[in-house]
Amino acid sequence: MTEVPTPSESRTTSGMIDPAALMKIRSMELRAKGVVQGFLRGIHRSPYHGFSAEFTEYRQYSAGDDPRYVDWRVYARSDRFYIKKFEDETNLRCHLLIDHSRSMGYGSIGYTKGQYAGTLAATLAYFLFRQGDAVGLATFDDRITQYMPPRNRPSYLRRLMAALEADPQGRATDLGPPLQRLARMLTKRGLIVLVSDLLTSIDWLESDLGYLSAGGHDVVVFQVLDPAELNFDFDAPALFRDLESGRDMYVDPPAAQKGYKRMLEAHLDKARTACRRLGIDYHLFATDRSFDLALLEFLQDRMRRHKQQVRRMRSATAGRRT
Repeated sequence: MTEVPTPSESRTTSGMIDPAALMKIRSMELRAKGVVQGFLRGIHRSPYHGFSAEFTEYRQYSAGDDPRYVDWRVYARSDRFYIKKFEDETNLRCHLLIDHSRSMGYGSIGYTKGQYAGTLAATLAYFLFRQGDAVGLATFDDRITQYMPPRNRPSYLRRLMAALEADPQGRATDLGPPLQRLARMLTKRGLIVLVSDLLTSIDWLESDLGYLSAGGHDVVVFQVLDPAELNFDFDAPALFRDLESGRDMYVDPPAAQKGYKRMLEAHLDKARTACRRLGIDYHLFATDRSFDLALLEFLQDRMRRHKQQVRRMRSATAGRRT
């Protein structure tokens, strides 16, 4: 009988989560809980509380409020304490968009990209639920296959975790139709996190991603790839099968590696460039990379955007006074 590690036993000597050990835990909720609680224990004084996608208003200071958020400019003018109130603090709505196309079923290190994407999404969901935010889920291949609107209830979190445990059963990746449909459905601005291998048409990639940002949503993209896809370091000729088309191809990896890496880098550059132009936060993650780092980079995004919002707000306030 194989022993299943606990979340704490899944940590390496550096304190980071070992994805391979974590994946042996069957419960998705337990995986996510282990990552988040371990991450938070490692931060003695979290600098992340109060991240915001959009500044909305001031409210008067009351006992118990964090004095870091007192606006001293307002105090200088009014002689009263006000703190900045952020939309995320009360009603952030996050949609997790998870790629369930057939290519996400590939994995060379004991688990698939789909399982990694699901655990990454579960980690973010668990963290946001803890903050009181509403989280929803949409899975897609070339269409939306499952949709759960954002909610924040314990029973809903369990449903969401169960949905994330499902393996990809879809067909080819086509971002356009599902993202167009989602853009029409989401009338209220919020946070959208897309987790996909982005192995789709390069020519359409920017316009496809544009559907996410066109509605004024705050967008984060995690592109997840298997280490073998990134390195292509197979050592013997073999028959490779395209999981989405089913087409077989005989390949000699040592001979093809140089050309493969050149094409892959061009594809990754296209994805990075498209995201940068659209103001989308982009992260490339190999599936052997710790989930702690994904959570950390996600929070760093939130902190940076929060600071940008505050700077814009202060510039606008200064402009109105002159």
